[in-house]
Amino acid sequence: MDLLLCCDFGSTFTKLTAIDLAIGEIVAFAKAFTTIETNVMDGYNRALDEIHKICGTRDFETLLAASSAAGGLKMVASGLVPDLTAKASRLAASSAGAKVLKTYSYELTREDTAEIASISPDIVLLSGGIDGGNKDVLLKNARSIAQIPGDFCVIIAGNRAAAAEAESLALKGGKRAVVCENVMPQFGKLNIEPAKNAIRELFIKNIISAKGLSQAQSIMSDEIVPTPLAVYEAAKLLSEGAEIDSGYEEGIGELMVFDLGGATTDVYSMAAGLPSNTKVYVQGLIEPFAKRTVEGDIGMRYSLRPMLEAIAENGMQMFYDGYGVSEAEVNEWLAICSTAPETLPTCQHTAYTKVEHALASEAVKISAARHVGSYERVYTPIGETLVQTGKDLSQVKYIIGTGGAIINAAAPKEILQSAIYSPQDTNLLKPQSPVMLLDKEYCLAAMGLLSRKFPGLALKMMKQNLISI
Repeated sequence: MDLLLCCDFGSTFTKLTAIDLAIGEIVAFAKAFTTIETNVMDGYNRALDEIHKICGTRDFETLLAASSAAGGLKMVASGLVPDLTAKASRLAASSAGAKVLKTYSYELTREDTAEIASISPDIVLLSGGIDGGNKDVLLKNARSIAQIPGDFCVIIAGNRAAAAEAESLALKGGKRAVVCENVMPQFGKLNIEPAKNAIRELFIKNIISAKGLSQAQSIMSDEIVPTPLAVYEAAKLLSEGAEIDSGYEEGIGELMVFDLGGATTDVYSMAAGLPSNTKVYVQGLIEPFAKRTVEGDIGMRYSLRPMLEAIAENGMQMFYDGYGVSEAEVNEWLAICSTAPETLPTCQHTAYTKVEHALASEAVKISAARHVGSYERVYTPIGETLVQTGKDLSQVKYIIGTGGAIINAAAPKEILQSAIYSPQDTNLLKPQSPVMLLDKEYCLAAMGLLSRKFPGLALKMMKQNLISI
């Protein structure tokens, strides 16, 4: 039996998936608490012991891995105009699997550089100016970034006429620097693949050792990649389809994925996002078909406190009443998760199960609102006009839920329904009537890894393993 093993070093759990390539099936799955504070191989070996109990002790033909442990790949992005080059930088970083903690526009202030120093990013993505356009802001920001303390790399993806000088400034400041093509070479035209590839290469070459994954990398058949990138590639493949030996395997069409992790909530949309109403006009940057956003303040374990702050913006009492939970129950669960993040609520603790459900629902609701586009009514000399910003996802066919808080929930469909448009979602272009699918076997990250070698098989397995709820 030709077995392939996919490993996902998550922020909370390390998950292993054993795949029989001959029959195209998942034959074993196991997870263990991620041991990033000691040695990630401890958690890996505990999960591997469980795999061997199911499959028998054997060697695997191929071992593939992804990681979001230790907070994943931390980045900040800087651009010139908020809705153009700054947004293009954020899209490039997010699609590469990075956790974009802050995006800056215009010239960096003293307060901005102090904040970047406190964030301690792995990478700073510096952009600004179309080719042939403004050079001053890019160079000014390069000087400022070069003076920020910390061992991070600067990716320069702005006006090509200023790129070499910006690189020289970064190098003089003792930073590692990489120059790639402009993320926006022409006004309104995205070019995020070169920056995305540069981020991925830096993750492989430099971040693996910083995250304590060198030993894990030494036993893998290929480079470890960011987990969000693996999920991104799986979602894109599932939506679009793939070439196979007998022709072409159709994808399932436009979709969204909600991945609730311990530290972040990641949202993916594979959809054109153009207006479904012919009377609506798009304003600003036209976003790509494949898009990822990451909410660093929305997570089911390590980011519970900032998530409660986000929930509080709409009123905590409304949250307590809406889900039938008390402030005391929420605080008790928060205390438990802070000291033992690997803890899962059980049926013996009904109150904690209700709190987990409520928090997961709010995570989906908030992250959906931040990801989708919106529209507003604008009055012009020729009358009222509807203007859309971002992606119209109202006609998306599928919503897929993954991550432990959704997969282990008693009512995962109810959690995912928080992403659907409701009358309270004024002007938000949320999905209206999608089919709900559940990644019950944690297969998306594994299939993203598998797709790099066997895309047709990965697509077929996703269709088989994602269940309708």
